[in-house]
Amino acid sequence: MSIDIEDLKVQGVKINYYYICKRKLWLFSKGITMEQNSSRVESGKIVHENSYKRMKSKEVLVDDILKLDIIQGDYIREVKISSKMQEADEMQLYYYLYYLKKVFGIEKKGTINYVKEKKQYELILTSDIEAKIEKTLIDIKYICKQLHPPKLEKLPYCTKCAYYEFCFAKEEI
Repeated sequence: MSIDIEDLKVQGVKINYYYICKRKLWLFSKGITMEQNSSRVESGKIVHENSYKRMKSKEVLVDDILKLDIIQGDYIREVKISSKMQEADEMQLYYYLYYLKKVFGIEKKGTINYVKEKKQYELILTSDIEAKIEKTLIDIKYICKQLHPPKLEKLPYCTKCAYYEFCFAKEEI
């Protein structure tokens, strides 16, 4: 499959949200952001700011849409608190690797560092992952163009989500 990356490029967080909750992705795409009210998001920012302080290439903004946590040699490092949303984290980092390759011709490997768990995973972009990223980008564009958000789906981690009160305002808790 060949796609127009310029037409489909998105912020990395949208890739992450796609794998966590399509409704959250849609709300975020419409400018409805709830993260500023979340203690979990604030904890993540604090951990992120206090991790890897000696790294020189930290929080590098690419094309005003990707914020790479750390660039170190052949690696792009993504710093996360825990591995509870590992697939979403991996796909976000794979997207960064994909984007760098397709837009700039830069090939890197990836590493996800789960700070609290002291775990680290290496990611290498493959053609299968590239195809998955391309399908994801097409799906994200489709979801974001919809007039209404995707149907509410109660997921095991909803209660910890910054959008919880927004989504479940009419529900009995």
